[in-house]
Parts: sequence; structure tokens; C-alpha cells
Amino acid sequence: MIQDNKLKGKRVLITAGAQGIGEAITEHFIEYGAHVTIHYYSSSDRAAQLVELAKSKGLNAAAVQGDLTKERDAVRVVKESNSALGGMDILINNAGALVARNLLNEIESDFWYKVMDINLTSMMFVTKAAGPYLAKNEHSSIVNLASLAGRKGGHPGSLAYATSKGAILTFTRALATEFGAQGTRVNAVAPGLILGTAFHNTHTTKESAAKTIQGIPIQRAGNSNDVARAVIYLASEYDGFITGATLDINGGVYNM
Repeated sequence: MIQDNKLKGKRVLITAGAQGIGEAITEHFIEYGAHVTIHYYSSSDRAAQLVELAKSKGLNAAAVQGDLTKERDAVRVVKESNSALGGMDILINNAGALVARNLLNEIESDFWYKVMDINLTSMMFVTKAAGPYLAKNEHSSIVNLASLAGRKGGHPGSLAYATSKGAILTFTRALATEFGAQGTRVNAVAPGLILGTAFHNTHTTKESAAKTIQGIPIQRAGNSNDVARAVIYLASEYDGFITGATLDINGGVYNM
């Protein structure tokens, strides 16, 4: 366990915290000595393993299943996390998905609503439920997972996804203003090409990844740990002066 850090003993809820980037984020919080609730939708086995990892280090931990696109599930997940950990200091809104690639003329209304519900509406439900618990602390922190696609528009076929992730950038800025008075900072991270996750294994071909890497100034793709370290930084500065910001994690592809 890393000693003398601001995260030791903090209580954290990570949505979709048992797979991909979320799994790396959870592992980093555990390494830093934070108590964790791991929300999952279908990754029950890995969620249970992460709970055991945390408990082996003397930490409190729980795994909670839920479909966050349903408000009642989102509220329940937040309540169970608060109950399991005895409060909430940090919320990591990580849940999201591209679902599928569709050009505008291929998009059906059900698909559009599904992408928005998974990426944006679920975040609103969870954050709304968590707000009163976070407000009980003098300092608390939220980190939202956006995407480079929300900055640049994404590759063809990711219109709905990119739009939802762009909305998260605005959601973050607006919420930072709204939650500032209660002592809750709200920031986001916008990952670029992060290989080794189910997301890119499913939706990005090797040829597309190679072409993208050619345009990355540092000449490599990112990995889940690259994102987790950035999330840890923003979360650990819960008593700091950074709020309403988005940290880009893309190897220099987009740097405005």
C-alpha cells in the first residue's frame, strides 16, 4: 500500500468498476488504500475478486450489481455503497459503451436512446443519487469518464457515442458550478485510443488502431493504467482548486 497519500481511507464508488478501464481504476484505488464499492452489470466474478483483493489489504469493499440506465437501480447502487462503506467521498462515473457503429442514416431512434441512456442518463441518475452523500463531507470529488470522441467527433459510425461523450464534458462543467458550494469538485478525463479493453477489442480493428497510432505524437496507444493514474490524480485532489476541467489522455493527438 502506498503510504502518506490523500486517498487512504477514502470511500469510493466506481461504476463499471470490474472491467476494462474501470477495473484498472479500482485496482489503483485499492493500492492507494481506499475503501471501494465496485458496481458491475455482468462482470460478477471479477467484481468478487476485486472485493477479495481489497479485503486482503484490510480495506472495506463491496460489489453491487445494477442496470444504471434504470433510475431505481442507480439509486439502489448508491445507497448500498453508502451503507457498505459508511459514506461516500469520491464517485467515479466510468460506465459507458459505444454499443455499435452506425452512420447517421443507419441510426434508429431506439439505438440513439440506448447510447444516450448508457453513457449520459445513467451518469445523471448516479450523480443525482450520490450528491447528498458527497455533500456531507467538507471536501468530495467526482470524476467522469468522457472520451476523445467527445472532443473530435470520433471515427465514422460513432456519432451517437461521440455526441453523448461531448455532452459529458458540458455536464461536468455545469455540475462543477452547481456542486461547488457543497464542497464537491467535478472533473472529467477524456481518453483517446486505449487498447487492451473490451471496448476497442470489439469496435476497433488492428488496421484502424495502427493507423491511429501513426498520428499519435508519442507513437503508442494508451492503456487502462494511463487512464487510471489520471483519475487517481483528479480524485486525490479532492480538497484542491481544480474543478470543471477535463484532462485529455491521448498521447498528444488533441491538445487544445
